[in-house]
Amino acid sequence: MAQTLLEKWRTSAYSDALGKEELEKLWADYFEKEKGIYKKLLKNPDEVVTGTLGELAKKYKVTQLIMTGFLDGINDSLINPNPIETMKADTEVNLGFDKELLYKNMVAAGANWLYTLEEWNDIFSKEKQEELYKEQKASQTIRKEAKIYPNDPCPCGSGKKYKKCCGRKA
Repeated sequence: MAQTLLEKWRTSAYSDALGKEELEKLWADYFEKEKGIYKKLLKNPDEVVTGTLGELAKKYKVTQLIMTGFLDGINDSLINPNPIETMKADTEVNLGFDKELLYKNMVAAGANWLYTLEEWNDIFSKEKQEELYKEQKASQTIRKEAKIYPNDPCPCGSGKKYKKCCGRKA
């Protein structure tokens, strides 16, 4: 069975067969093209760009494989996600994104070359960008509950030691 475009993209982008230098070159090229597409999209963030995967690849002057990688990356930020698992060159896709979600997903991905693009300044104030950044970082922070030791005061508020109250074995 023939590979889907997404499978081809993932096979090439995460290939064990490629050497380290080739893989770095592939990703550097991809990131540069991705940045260019985002700059264009963010200039008019309320416009929902639509077309076939092939048409969008031509529009943004990238290969269909690069466009597939781009669609894979932005899909979680779209208002109406695309069928990325089954896409072909003639599949109708859209790039209608949720601005706040896209910004937060860029932060979550550690893509500082994207969430620091100048175009965001026309969409969100610096304060709003900082707020979204902090919200996203806080959502990734794992907080451990404070451990209760046997001689600590019981958290139920009885005034007894934990071992003599709620920590008692039944």
